[in-house]
Amino acid sequence: MGKRPEQPDKTSKSLRERVTAVLDTIRPMAQSDGGDIQLVDVDDDGVVRVRLSGACVGCPSSAITLTLGLERNLKDRVPEVTRVVCEQP
Repeated sequence: MGKRPEQPDKTSKSLRERVTAVLDTIRPMAQSDGGDIQLVDVDDDGVVRVRLSGACVGCPSSAITLTLGLERNLKDRVPEVTRVVCEQP
């Protein structure tokens, strides 16, 4: 019998790589409104630190975007994420 092709190991990607991949799917929404999201750090406790820029800075909706959009998506797709913290620019 022939060998089955090896399946990529989803756990082989680092926590930071997986967080970055999720941010890359969310970032275009922020950019379409003139803002952006930059990944600052992901620590061993699952705390993701981001920095908002452009139109996101000072936007009244940024707290909602951070909690309902960014944090929820990250927690759903990367279970190790415990919370998202926004650092000041």
